[in-house]
Amino acid sequence: MSTTPLIHVVDDDDSLRTALLRLLGAAGFEVRGYASTGDFLLYPLPDRPGCLLLDVRMPGPSGLELQAALQRQGVALPVIFLTGYADVADSVRAMKAGAVDFLAKPVERAALFDAIQRALACDAVQRTARQEAEQLRARFASLTLRERAVFDRVITGKINKQIAEELGIAERTVKMQRAQFMVKLGVNSVAELGRLAERLRRLSD
Repeated sequence: MSTTPLIHVVDDDDSLRTALLRLLGAAGFEVRGYASTGDFLLYPLPDRPGCLLLDVRMPGPSGLELQAALQRQGVALPVIFLTGYADVADSVRAMKAGAVDFLAKPVERAALFDAIQRALACDAVQRTARQEAEQLRARFASLTLRERAVFDRVITGKINKQIAEELGIAERTVKMQRAQFMVKLGVNSVAELGRLAERLRRLSD
């Protein structure tokens, strides 16, 4: 996977789209242009850092509709909207849906680059969070059925003796299983285990 940010520009105005591609390319970004939301959806989205510069109103599906479609698909690509219309309702809708910014055309260079930097920073945070979540799921998946059974009881506050009685095993076996899953999960204390269990719960919601 390339770590170079890729900026997607979706705008039906050929001259503006070309100008944006040239501006961003000259600034060192890798860029791709699309004349419509349909054109954008034709190409598989690469797994790499980036953001989306998206016109609000275009022939066919609008930018707002594309934003909603990406969210339904679980695509967390940060969106910066561009518009030639001062529509407060569209702006509110876009920002509530998580847009990084809503910029009026003609776009000021400083405002554009500021929005892109914020979008890329947002993307980096989201990517780190997803990677950490995947690693946590993988660690938890490595537990044996017995280790999970002990884990489930430890996080509810039960002591080793209680767990041993419930599972019908020796208390020393509980201690061994407990030590093993603590190593696998990368935690060193009950407090850390509690925080990890809460993160797992949120991931499964």
